[in-house]
Amino acid sequence: MRTLIVGIGALGGLIAARLRAVGSPVWLATRNAESAARLKASGLRVTGVGGAASVETVEVAPLDEYLTGSRFDLIVLATKAHDAIEVASKASGLLEPGGTLLPIQNGGVPQMLGDRLGECVLGGLSNLGATMTEPGIYEQRNAGHLLIGELAGGESERAERVRQWLGRAVDLRVTPNLRGAVWSKLLLNCSVTTLGAVAGGTMREYITSSEGREVFEQAYDEALSVALASGARPERMIVEPIPPARSGRSVPSEEYDAWLDQILKGYGDVRPSMLQDIERGRITEIDFINGYVVSIAPQFSVHTPVNAAIVETVHAITRGRLAPDPSLLQLILQASQ
Repeated sequence: MRTLIVGIGALGGLIAARLRAVGSPVWLATRNAESAARLKASGLRVTGVGGAASVETVEVAPLDEYLTGSRFDLIVLATKAHDAIEVASKASGLLEPGGTLLPIQNGGVPQMLGDRLGECVLGGLSNLGATMTEPGIYEQRNAGHLLIGELAGGESERAERVRQWLGRAVDLRVTPNLRGAVWSKLLLNCSVTTLGAVAGGTMREYITSSEGREVFEQAYDEALSVALASGARPERMIVEPIPPARSGRSVPSEEYDAWLDQILKGYGDVRPSMLQDIERGRITEIDFINGYVVSIAPQFSVHTPVNAAIVETVHAITRGRLAPDPSLLQLILQASQ
């Protein structure tokens, strides 16, 4: 299966290194010629969970250089969300007839690209943890997996073909309910990742305050209401996606506290990736996480004032008007009234 991986950051580099290490041919696409030259010189090396792998020779070039005639059976979009939206149309033009475009970004990216580009898009999301210490050098941080599936639901031969192919490199699973899986991760991103970015710390730190818990509950409830109204069936991730005894919104109870404790065990001490993006001056994925929820909510007559306030707060932080701080959680509540 002739494969192109677009985006050689932590996740794309990890997949590429492990795929090449088992002898599978793969081509890499970077943003520019300078990045391609660095990877040609350095090769690819991965350490950590899953064992070490090293590849000295890689086929890598800027994406535009592939437009002169190269064609692929599978293109994996492993960029940040905003870059995926920007390059997807160009990348899809490199597919062989019947080829597959596989985005593996957070949030609503797979559905957005499916709506725009049609059946060539196979949905995906990642639970792999990886870091890039420098170009070409990666560390796998967990025993996570890629999850893929048809956006329309159900099983398909192509999803199984992709599983068998990429499964040589990383743990890859197929679900007949990809939309539900995407929403399950999106619910936690909306209420855990972004709030940590706003508050400037981990979930365990901000959830101890009354305003932190209230923003978490309202952000989660709003996103869940949109998911259910859209017809999606969120799947269990680390918890059941519908909190105990929920009736339109979460109900305080011992059962709810136990449900929340399960989330804390999984994510409570994780430094949010969005906060790391803010600290490094990078564009965040807020528009594809809470922003995606806000953008589609009107279709289903669902109100999402807390998620909208979160989006505006993150934008204000990235523009330098605010800085991450727990006090911003109270401002979110006030702005959403």
